[in-house]
Amino acid sequence: MLALLVVVAVCCYTLDQVTKALASAKLDPMRPKHVIGSLLQLHLTNNPGAAFSIATNATWVLTIIASVVILATIFIARRLRSKPWACALGLLIGGALGNLTDRFVRPPGGGRGHVVDFLELPHWPIFNVADCCVVTAACLIALLAFLGIGIDGRRAADRTGSGTPTAGGDSE
Repeated sequence: MLALLVVVAVCCYTLDQVTKALASAKLDPMRPKHVIGSLLQLHLTNNPGAAFSIATNATWVLTIIASVVILATIFIARRLRSKPWACALGLLIGGALGNLTDRFVRPPGGGRGHVVDFLELPHWPIFNVADCCVVTAACLIALLAFLGIGIDGRRAADRTGSGTPTAGGDSE
C-alpha cells in the first residue's frame, strides 16, 4: 500500500508543479483566460495566504502546518493496509507538498513564498491542483471515517468485535 501512496503523491505533486510552471509562464495576471465560458477561467495570482486569503500575514504558520501535516501523515502511513486510505493519504501528501514547495521556492522564499493559484470558478477563490488534491483527500478521509474503515482496511466493528453473541455464550 505504501507504493500506491507514493505513486499518488508523486503524480499529484508533479501535476501540481507542472501546471503551476505553465500557468506562470503562459498567463498574464491582468488577463484571465476563459476555458469553459464563465464557468472556468485561468486567472494567475500569487497567494501569500490560505484559501479565501486567510492568514496572509502569517505565511510561516501555514508552512509549519503543512510540514506537520506531511510528517504526521507519513508517520500514520506505516500502519497503512487500505487502498482507499493509500489514495487519500497520497493526495494529502502530494497536495501539501505542492503548496509547501511554493512557500520555499517562490518569492519571497524561505517558507514565506506565495503559492501560485490559477483556476477560477464563479463565486469561489482562485485555487490550484494542490488545493484540489488536499480537498479531495479531506473528502475521502471523511467518507472513510464515516464508513468506519480504518487505515488498516478493517471496519471499526471488525477491530473491536461486532458485539454479537457467539455460539458459546455472551458477546462481552
